[in-house]
Amino acid sequence: MARLLVMYRTPEDGTAFDRHYADTHIGLAAKMPGLRSYEISEGAVATPGGPADYRLVAILRFDDMAALKAALASPEGQAAVEDVGRFATGGVDIYMFDDRPAQG
Repeated sequence: MARLLVMYRTPEDGTAFDRHYADTHIGLAAKMPGLRSYEISEGAVATPGGPADYRLVAILRFDDMAALKAALASPEGQAAVEDVGRFATGGVDIYMFDDRPAQG
């Protein structure tokens, strides 16, 4: 599997961010072809040392890196990417990686 990890930094207006994310962005991102699962954080994002400078973390799963890249390149993926600029006023960190079960 491959994951797209999107970490949204604290925005200028948290209420507006939450509203746009729930009312618009989730619907756009959920339409990406090949998307297998889509999870978001609930409540405060923290570190072991205390609060983090993130408002929300999203984790999207795809079959493999090729499927993830194809999803981002699709019209639906491009619409979701373009939408980020409309509400992520605090900035965003995006990571893509393959994953596997950890084995000792």
